[in-house]
Amino acid sequence: MAKDLISKYVWIVDTIARHNGITRERLNTLWLRSPVGDGRPIPERTFYHHRRAIEESFNIDIACNSSGEYYIENQNSNAGKSLTNWMLDSYAVNSAMGDVSQIAGRIEVEDVPSARQFLPIVVEALRDNLAITFTYAGFNRSRAEKDIIFHPWMVKRYKNRWYMLGYKVKSRDIRTYALDRVREMRTLNEHFTIPENINLEEYFGSIIGVTSSKADVRTVRIRTSPTQAKYLRALPLHKSQSEEIHDDYSVFTYRLKLNYELVHELLSFGPAVTVLEPKELRIMVTSELEATLENYRE
Repeated sequence: MAKDLISKYVWIVDTIARHNGITRERLNTLWLRSPVGDGRPIPERTFYHHRRAIEESFNIDIACNSSGEYYIENQNSNAGKSLTNWMLDSYAVNSAMGDVSQIAGRIEVEDVPSARQFLPIVVEALRDNLAITFTYAGFNRSRAEKDIIFHPWMVKRYKNRWYMLGYKVKSRDIRTYALDRVREMRTLNEHFTIPENINLEEYFGSIIGVTSSKADVRTVRIRTSPTQAKYLRALPLHKSQSEEIHDDYSVFTYRLKLNYELVHELLSFGPAVTVLEPKELRIMVTSELEATLENYRE
């Protein structure tokens, strides 16, 4: 898909979403002023094709009500909504940054590992259900592992890193790989199907981070200070989050699998958060705290 077409698609979605309903006449007026417009209104046939392409490429359905206003229909999954929001946020940032050469010294961004080289290959393999092969230089290996054959089921961004999650053919198990640790990659002419008993949103949707687990989903409850509760309301720890508000604290409840990332996410809040249940999670958190304290005992 050409870069200029993607920009047009994202502009259309962003504009319709921001106005929460907009007529074709108003959309054309804004199009003429936009950086992606070509100085002419969008022809009706072209707009129709753009809508279909947006639906096929991004799973975003642009509908029209009885008043002739276009709007974004509710998407079917939390993952779809998250992708749409991320795409629109990225577009907003790119538009705002436009030409910042004169103020580059006054804008600071976090330096994060890049996945630009391999993310397009993985996304294309996801779309066509094609296997990939790659070399992986994991942090826990002294040598890079070569010729890994992998069925990519999904990609996920976590802590400013892109990961691919799927099936490793040789070991016949589910694995997660960070794209910034990949050294070379190519697509194979080998199609795969995701097992019928795997529901991706359920399998990976009940974890914090990227460490998959066959463990059961558990009810996790944490007590927070009033100040920390405000942060969790603004940026929920997980989509299953619910809150009970008390005078001096809040209790947040989640449905999650217990894993390494969850423990360290909770530890990052310091004394502002206390794990109430389950007991296993309390033990995992206190064990990490005790091990850390040992490093400071003389």
